[in-house]
Amino acid sequence: MRLILIRHGQTPNNVAGALDTAFPGAGLTPLGHEQAAALPAALAAEPVVALYASPLVRTQLTGAPLAASLGLDVVVEPGLEEIAAGVYEMRSDPASVAAYAHGAAAWMRGELGYRLDGGESGHEFLERYDAALAEIAARHGDDETVGVVSHGAAIRAWTAVRSREDPRDGLEARLLNTGAAFVTGDPDAGWRLDRWSAVPLGGASLLDPTAHDITSTSDEEDSVGQAREADLR
Repeated sequence: MRLILIRHGQTPNNVAGALDTAFPGAGLTPLGHEQAAALPAALAAEPVVALYASPLVRTQLTGAPLAASLGLDVVVEPGLEEIAAGVYEMRSDPASVAAYAHGAAAWMRGELGYRLDGGESGHEFLERYDAALAEIAARHGDDETVGVVSHGAAIRAWTAVRSREDPRDGLEARLLNTGAAFVTGDPDAGWRLDRWSAVPLGGASLLDPTAHDITSTSDEEDSVGQAREADLR
């Protein structure tokens, strides 16, 4: 089957540079709603038969315009949530940002036993994300295309570990709001990354260069730099 893993639209905490990973999470900014509204046109050529989202509010809001255009419901699928920030939840200071980024980067390097303080290990993250995708795959045929609205760090970490034919460097890849990973395969045979869209699917006009989006990249130095800039504003 084919999965389109879409990162949610921009939130106020993406703009502020805060680690917002807990339920229910923030809603969308006006730009985030614009990014979501652009998805139907951006994916018009894709034969999407179902649309899933994490339990966090921002993913469901992002998927709503696409679902409406297709005559579908947004199905909430537990397990697709963002990588939990643990003790660093809602923090934006450089040390917290660096710790979070280090955890995701460690998993991408194969250190799946690494556990974020108060959060989950790489093994635990993959277990619940794999289980969610397996539930989705069980409901659809091998030739079907399904949309999944999830979260930046989660999509990057999962594709970096699970897609062994990944043509990008997972440790440096960016995934801005409503960027997406297009993967093909199934839980048993494995997954192949076919396309990586770092920028919003609706186009570069939907970028916000002023935002301090610290989960758009797994690079530790870049994440710390963005948080430091936020501290100076």
